[in-house]
Amino acid sequence: MSTEEGFHTLSDGHKLYTKTWKTEGPAKARLAFIHGFSDVINTYDNFFTYLASKGIEVYSFDQRGWGKSVTQQKERGHTGPTTQVLDDITSFLRTLLPSPVPLFLMGHSMGGGEVLCYAASGPSDVRKHIRGYLLESPFVDFNAKSKPSFVTVFFGRLAGKLLPHRQLVNKLDPKLVSRDPAVCKRFDEDELCHDTGTLEGLAGLIDRTNLLAAGKIVIPDDAGEGSVTRIWIGHGDADGITDYAATKRLADALQVKDKEFKSYSGYFHRLHDEPSPHKEVFWEDVEKWILARSTDKPKL
Repeated sequence: MSTEEGFHTLSDGHKLYTKTWKTEGPAKARLAFIHGFSDVINTYDNFFTYLASKGIEVYSFDQRGWGKSVTQQKERGHTGPTTQVLDDITSFLRTLLPSPVPLFLMGHSMGGGEVLCYAASGPSDVRKHIRGYLLESPFVDFNAKSKPSFVTVFFGRLAGKLLPHRQLVNKLDPKLVSRDPAVCKRFDEDELCHDTGTLEGLAGLIDRTNLLAAGKIVIPDDAGEGSVTRIWIGHGDADGITDYAATKRLADALQVKDKEFKSYSGYFHRLHDEPSPHKEVFWEDVEKWILARSTDKPKL
């Protein structure tokens, strides 16, 4: 198994750091992955290495405003509004098309909320290539332990209209990300996980969660390859960052034929980063769901 690093240039000239986890032989499937808030793709290395060893080639990028896609401190957290976020995902996905093997799109936390929005409203000429969508601890709503107060949100929105690019540190409690102390320490000390958003970007994140939690973002049953929506959702019931119950309600309400909600008892927020043997259970669930839907070549 090998990796390949590079940069993808967006239409406005901004460069996104990219990395591919390659399979040793011919790939059975491709997975495009969208990371979460204050996160970077290299924190998923063990998970992606496992998937690549099973024939699933993984393609990912540090989102605008995060990780190695930032060259100056003033760029930290400058994700732009939701339209920009989804456009960046589209631009990256187009580099993978047409795909010789089934293509899947997965997101974790904030990235999971973005993937849900993409399944609902992404360009149809791109979505028709996506065999299935996977969501890990998606940001459908805040858990009570992490939810900002109404006053904070109200004044944040007000300030955001006047100073959209104003940076704001919104530190996540590292103890909530995993039951593995080493993972929590690594997450807390990683300088690329800078906890910095902009008022515009944070408002977009909150707007997406509000719409998802209220059921106002609707995923059609023809949002994927062959006019079929295939979706897998995994969430831990001990997640203290994103809300398990809200995700379960969204999953129950999905009007698609091929859907699965997987509950992980006692798991924290980073399902892929829990202590062994728990993380391996999650890795295998993702692997099996993807490969079970990868027996046929893409049909467009």
